[in-house]
Amino acid sequence: MIEKFVIDNWPLIAVAFASGAMLVWPLVAGGRGGARLSTLQATQLINQRDAVIIDIRDQADYARGHITNSKNLPAKVLDERKAEIDKLKEIPVIVSCDTGMRAGASAEKLRALGVKEVFTLQGGLNAWRDAGLPVSK
Repeated sequence: MIEKFVIDNWPLIAVAFASGAMLVWPLVAGGRGGARLSTLQATQLINQRDAVIIDIRDQADYARGHITNSKNLPAKVLDERKAEIDKLKEIPVIVSCDTGMRAGASAEKLRALGVKEVFTLQGGLNAWRDAGLPVSK
């Protein structure tokens, strides 16, 4: 009886499994990189402790629009920019990308390079824009 149910309803079972996987994926992927901040928490950290936002997208994406006063340190060149990263070791750093999904790996890399306080911006630049916060080109 169970076999017949599975055979007759395999497309529905596949859709249910895929839906569940899509719901769990942000938790798995977002768990990398440590603490995540909402846009409100990020602005508070910037205002109260002079946190710096690091945009890890490539230069072309950064030029199309970025969080005002953020610094562009593309993820692929973090190792090459050690001198700039050394200046960030004692201040809070918020890592941002488009959606917040890629920021975790770069946050881990910054932490490995000696930055003490590293956070990721939950939702990335998209969440920042959605909150009506300033964006520059």
